[in-house]
Amino acid sequence: MNKRITIKQIAKALSVSISTVSKALNDSYEISDETKKKIKEYAKLHHYKPNTLALSLQNKKTKTIGIIIPNILSHFFAKVLSGIETVATKQGYNIITCITNESYEKEKHTIETLSNGTIDGFIACISEETLKLGKFDHFNNVIAEGTPIVLYDRVHKDIVCDKIVIDNVKTAYKATRFLMRSNCQNIALISTIDGLNVGKFRAKGYEKALTKYGIVPNKDLIIRLENNDQVKERIEKMIDNHKVDGIFTIDETSAAIAAQVLNARNIKVPDDISIIGFTNGILSKHSVIPLTTVNQFGVKIGEQAAIRLINKLEDKIDFDDIRTEIIRTELIERDSTKKLYIKF
Repeated sequence: MNKRITIKQIAKALSVSISTVSKALNDSYEISDETKKKIKEYAKLHHYKPNTLALSLQNKKTKTIGIIIPNILSHFFAKVLSGIETVATKQGYNIITCITNESYEKEKHTIETLSNGTIDGFIACISEETLKLGKFDHFNNVIAEGTPIVLYDRVHKDIVCDKIVIDNVKTAYKATRFLMRSNCQNIALISTIDGLNVGKFRAKGYEKALTKYGIVPNKDLIIRLENNDQVKERIEKMIDNHKVDGIFTIDETSAAIAAQVLNARNIKVPDDISIIGFTNGILSKHSVIPLTTVNQFGVKIGEQAAIRLINKLEDKIDFDDIRTEIIRTELIERDSTKKLYIKF
């Protein structure tokens, strides 16, 4: 295998200085367009690639971003990663993706390991266990050392950094209001992510909407779990014992399971019971009945997180300029709700 051509070899072949080649390849204004064109064409012809390790040592930057994802099986997180990767690649950055599997220890170990000079900054979503424990020192220590972090989706006030989120309370409020506008009065809430702050915020939005329109929340129509182990049984029991004409689920899995339960009982959706889910993923599109759902725009969240971090890494934004950006949501209407054509 032939060795990779170097800047020194390009300079020798074209009878120019090493400095001229370097500046031309970096598109410096000091080099004429004609010389730049000649050098770039020769470099391309001979498959020149910059030595990224040498550049990182010289610039004290790795041009690499650490991405922390709590659950790779989630369609939403896959979309976020896609948005990050698109922006990072376009801006010349590499990414290292790490999966915590909702573990505090794995998250802590990953961040401490990568922050030793392997990466320039982090884009992270906090694990479920970390939120439950309320231990955030591994994030704050990295920030204190001068490494920027952008959190997305799951965030916490005790971590002072940039955040890209949706307004979970407002979004849940509007989804519940949509069901009420379609003449649903007995609206159930189903959650299998009650251990997460986003789950609690969405439940708050549901209760706020009911109260606003004069409906007292019925505890018999509220199912709040931390996983989906018992959700099917709980939904079956609720449907069998209580009058329900609308269901708002604040995660996608619950919506798909609810649709299956209703289908098995020959309950017509949306004529008898309407369903709205959360996160516009594969389950929503391919459920037994295509589900009306809240679209969180995961790709947009990933793009904005990457833009924010890279702007800080390239000193376009001051390190201490901390902001929370709220990404808008929308309701995707499908067959599980009555057609109202009302703007979400």
